Amino acid sequence: MSEELNLVKDLAVILIAAGIFTLLSKALKQPLILGYIIAGFVVGPHLGLFHLTSQETVEQWSEIGIIFLLFALGLEFSFKKLLKVGSGAMIMAGIKCIGMFMVGMILAQIMDWSLMEGIFLGGLLSMSSTTIIIKAYGDMGLKNKPYAPLIFGSLVVEDLIAVLLMVLLSTLASTGRFEGMKMAMALGKLVFFLVLWFLVGIFLIPTILDKVRKILNDETLLIVAIGLCFGMVIIAESVGFSSALGAFVMGSILAETLEGERIEHLLGNIKDLFGAIFFVSVGMMVDPVVIGAQWFPILLITVVAMAGILFFSSTGALLAGAGFDTAVHAGFTLAQLGEFAFIIAALGCSMGVMRDFIYPVIIAVSVITTFTTPYMIKAAEPVIKWLHKVLPKSFFEKVNSTSNDDFKSQTSAEKSEWKSYLSLVFSRIGIYTILLLAVSLGRKYLLGGLLESWFGNWSEDTRNLLSVIVTIVIMIPFIYALTMRSASLKKGQSALIQMRHSNMWPILSIDILRMLIAAAFILAVITSQYSLSWIVIILIAAALVLFTLLIQRTLSDHFKMEDLFFENLSANEEREKKRAPITASVRENLDKYNVHIEAVTLSPDSQFVGKELRSLPFRKKVQVNIINISRGSQSIVIPSGDTPVYPYDVLLAVGTEQQLDEFREIMKGEVTDITPGYKGEAGAKEEKFVIRPIVVDDASFMSGKTLRELSLRSQGCMVICFLRNGEMITNPSPDEPLLKDDLVWVAGLESSVGKLG
Repeated sequence: MSEELNLVKDLAVILIAAGIFTLLSKALKQPLILGYIIAGFVVGPHLGLFHLTSQETVEQWSEIGIIFLLFALGLEFSFKKLLKVGSGAMIMAGIKCIGMFMVGMILAQIMDWSLMEGIFLGGLLSMSSTTIIIKAYGDMGLKNKPYAPLIFGSLVVEDLIAVLLMVLLSTLASTGRFEGMKMAMALGKLVFFLVLWFLVGIFLIPTILDKVRKILNDETLLIVAIGLCFGMVIIAESVGFSSALGAFVMGSILAETLEGERIEHLLGNIKDLFGAIFFVSVGMMVDPVVIGAQWFPILLITVVAMAGILFFSSTGALLAGAGFDTAVHAGFTLAQLGEFAFIIAALGCSMGVMRDFIYPVIIAVSVITTFTTPYMIKAAEPVIKWLHKVLPKSFFEKVNSTSNDDFKSQTSAEKSEWKSYLSLVFSRIGIYTILLLAVSLGRKYLLGGLLESWFGNWSEDTRNLLSVIVTIVIMIPFIYALTMRSASLKKGQSALIQMRHSNMWPILSIDILRMLIAAAFILAVITSQYSLSWIVIILIAAALVLFTLLIQRTLSDHFKMEDLFFENLSANEEREKKRAPITASVRENLDKYNVHIEAVTLSPDSQFVGKELRSLPFRKKVQVNIINISRGSQSIVIPSGDTPVYPYDVLLAVGTEQQLDEFREIMKGEVTDITPGYKGEAGAKEEKFVIRPIVVDDASFMSGKTLRELSLRSQGCMVICFLRNGEMITNPSPDEPLLKDDLVWVAGLESSVGKLG
């Protein structure tokens, strides 16, 4: 049989076995990954049932599988999603990862493993499985539970930590010892390239895709996306990073484009195919002889991993202020090893810092914890009930009193303005410093060689002078953007100075800092070739300032490039606002106050069909308000109490997590997943939907009146919540009076809310 047909035979064996065992997994309601690993074990070399002719080719295909898995993870990830998960998820993931890293190192010492093996063990024990948890929550109908956002947010943070760990562990394994400076340099190099790739990618890729959108069908889009993925893989490896990191970065860049969801959908089948080959190849590494000989380490690591993850995840959630019940759910959910455990273990073995028997040990532990995941998730609720019975009430009062409600402290306008201004100015400093550093590195590694090849007959001094001039010319637009004030910076500075005139001095100090950073880059380029006196340096700096002012009109076009970058970056959010303006507005304004949206589609068999809103139990029983009803192409914004509901109406309910959880219980059996004709909140597109905070003062017409007396619904708007003495009251009672200094959030169409002042 020819070599090509041998490859086909190997793939046939792998995929047929994978198909059979995934069908069994589905029938037994087990994760598909478990079926893949068992299939790999069956067709692998250790049982001897099948003989694969090209193990090296299978390994190459499995590496492609890793690339597609990380590319798909990047498409789901999005760097902006990390900014939205909140501090709670970061605290929880950080405590869990640090705690399990230390546990792994201690456990390795107990088992007499080497220090390097302990470091890798700690790294792989830190990662739970995003794939398994999301799949399990979907199958069990838990995605809308109050504790789900915290868990999903922590998984996003863990994925990023895993990518960083892969880079740091690779550096550590290559040096063979911990060198603080080299590790810091590796981390700095990683951050530099991540930011640079992200900036360039967000500026170029969405712009190009937008230009060719009319001729971009599914086939060409898929080819372009995979080509970009492999291109970034090559770039990442060329600068010393792993192929997996390159795939992840390109996925996260494409996730910010308008085509991100479409690419993710198109990639699904390819990812599943190569992912299956990867997990089958993992199963092929399971050696029953090694497992039999290493049964005690497998059992020990399994028990310690599940107990440790449960403890540190729950502790992290508690310290993040999530409350006792949520913390227990988080701990039981995350108690398994994820896909990165395979990748980190394979990395350690391939670099020769972990002994070969460790890989099948880790796989065995991962298989066991994967198998137990659904049962652990189900066990959380009865354990919580049991703990509520055996532990004193004072314990729960103390634990839950630390709940992290961001709305408990009201931020002053000036403090909020300073936060926005500093965030904007230091992000600009960081972005343009990275770009200027990239230009400097380009001069060092690219420009010199190009000038020598193009102008080899010129003298070295002439080429050096040309190198300095070209570099400074390229830098000038970035220098201008770093030192000059954009419209958003001017707006923030003006607001701060109006609030307090003395704010001009720290603002001036920040402006001087920006100018010093810019001057440092220019001087670094010049002094790298010439030894100059201070007088000459000052004259050069003055000449550059004069030159910049003279071509200011030309350089101002740079801000158009900047606007294009931010337009590309926010394209998904803008599309979401147009598609679902009410949901987007609530998320943007009230998510941080634990006020959320839930959309349900009324079943034709519902007992609520034909009844008016005021007669339904939503408001009286669970304090949930219906903020919008979508009916085919019609949208009823802020429906009145006498509005009837009909089959297939999409009801948008607003409330806290607890209120919405109770709302879901009421709606069990009353809703359907079928949404014929539903195209988003279509009616709200005709006029902008807004949520506006209004402060009640002595002169306000709201002061002292109840919501019933105000009758805001008749004016096309409603009060969603208000802040009083640091306490947020969501969907208040109609008989609740509004008092002086209440901060009231009013929702409705812009014309209606605008009349309230």
